[in-house]
Amino acid sequence: MLKYLVSIFGETMAGLENKVLEKIIMEDYSLILVDGKPLFFEIEGQLFPTVRGALEIELKKRIVTVDKGAISFVSDGADIMAPGVMEADSEIEEGDLVIVVEEVHRKPLAIGKALMTGPQMVEINSGKAIKSITHVGDKLWSMEF
Repeated sequence: MLKYLVSIFGETMAGLENKVLEKIIMEDYSLILVDGKPLFFEIEGQLFPTVRGALEIELKKRIVTVDKGAISFVSDGADIMAPGVMEADSEIEEGDLVIVVEEVHRKPLAIGKALMTGPQMVEINSGKAIKSITHVGDKLWSMEF
C-alpha cells in the first residue's frame, strides 16, 4: 500500500512508515485508518486519500483547483463542471482519482473521478470534468473512530 501511494504522490507518503494502519471493509469502499484517522479509502480498486487525508497530508499531485463560485456546489456533493476549473495537474488522465481544492486557501473540498484529462479541464468551457465521490461534510467526512 505504501509503495503505491509513494508512486502517486512521492516521498510525502514516507511519513506513514511508523504509523498504525487499519483497514475497514465497508459496503461501497474500504477505509484505511492511520493511527485511528480515516485518511485513505479504496474504491474501484484504487487507493486514494479521503478529503480529510488530503487536508492533513497536504498533497501536491492530482490537484484540481476550482473557482470561488463552485465552492458551495462542490461542498454539497455536486460534480465539477469544466467552466469552474481554474487549474489542474497536467498529469491527470481520464479515470484518475483527483483532489478538488478551492482557489483562495487551496483547501480540499472533494475527491472525484476525472472525466477528462487535466489540460482538458482547463481548456474546455463546457461539460462535466469530475464526478464527485466524497466531499466535505458527507458521511465519510463525519466518521469518527
